[in-house]
Amino acid sequence: MYKRDLDMRKLRYFVAVAEELNFGRAAQRLHIAQPVLSRQIRSFEDELGVQLFVRDSRGTELTAAGAQLLDDARILLRESNTLQERLIRATTSTVTVVVGVMPGLLATAAVRKFEAAAPSFRARVVQVGWADQVDVVRRGDADVVYAREPIDHHGLGAAALLEEPRVALLPSDDPLASQESVRLADLGTRRLLQDPQTVPEWYAVATAEQRGAASGKMASTVEEKLERVAAQEGFVILPRSTTAFYRRPDVRVVPIEDIAPGRVTLIWDAATANPARDEFVTAALACRDETI
Repeated sequence: MYKRDLDMRKLRYFVAVAEELNFGRAAQRLHIAQPVLSRQIRSFEDELGVQLFVRDSRGTELTAAGAQLLDDARILLRESNTLQERLIRATTSTVTVVVGVMPGLLATAAVRKFEAAAPSFRARVVQVGWADQVDVVRRGDADVVYAREPIDHHGLGAAALLEEPRVALLPSDDPLASQESVRLADLGTRRLLQDPQTVPEWYAVATAEQRGAASGKMASTVEEKLERVAAQEGFVILPRSTTAFYRRPDVRVVPIEDIAPGRVTLIWDAATANPARDEFVTAALACRDETI
């Protein structure tokens, strides 16, 4: 027996009636007249050769066949919508925004929101370190960066994103490691293993000997910092979210009572117009609570 192809428009009409179980409300939802909707459903039932609804004075109910079709129809319509989206993407030029992210920060939620805003939008996330978080923007290697202050803002566009506590990472056998918290003055006699520009508050209370030692070879990556802390060479101060990604038993994380929170800022090249980048910044600001 010859069977006609499934009419997707009538299938959508059916789903609206099946979910509302009221032809009037379904017609309003579909923005069509109720008599037109009734005729379309009757025509759909004739094409399928089954009764989909039972209508009487008590209202409208699904038949067994109607209930089965509703389950399948939702899947079919979802797949149809996905197919249309794929076809749109296939015929639309892709616009990619390169996003730099410092350790401990997450751009995942912002990427999802950004890519959902337009079929052509894509975001590529790359990891950056303290030494290059600004340079990658100025070189054009990244369109926007989740940067950690303090930074040189010259020539940059910027938007404040969030603040979070900073903590000290000490060797596990350091006497301070067993304390619930420390003060900056407690750390003034210990060697800082990172660029002192990242923690100017420590530099102000450090002994002359330790300020001089801080000008020596500094650790750059988080992994190197932890390795040198574990080797009892000194300590580092990091944002708390960074420590959640890098834990080891020979290093202790200790809160600092009297240091200001670390600040995360979105930065980009102020001299370059980039509407897609600006859209990503908007998405990132909307998702700030999901960044750490």
